[in-house]
Amino acid sequence: MGIDKESEIAANLQIGPTTLGMVRIYIEGNGIELPLDFDPDEAEEIAEEIRAAAARARQMGSKGSKKK
Repeated sequence: MGIDKESEIAANLQIGPTTLGMVRIYIEGNGIELPLDFDPDEAEEIAEEIRAAAARARQMGSKGSKKK
């Protein structure tokens, strides 16, 4: 499955700090529990990538909604 493919898979996402000073992204769905721990610098890099992707998605969405 690629990043641009639709899926019927549902999952829950939780993000928060751990007691060890890490940032955890926790994904749960279809019998899978996936804790992903990142140091704070890595977490900030991920946050920047998410913001950049959101900005690109907005641009793509606005291009697709224009009438010809």
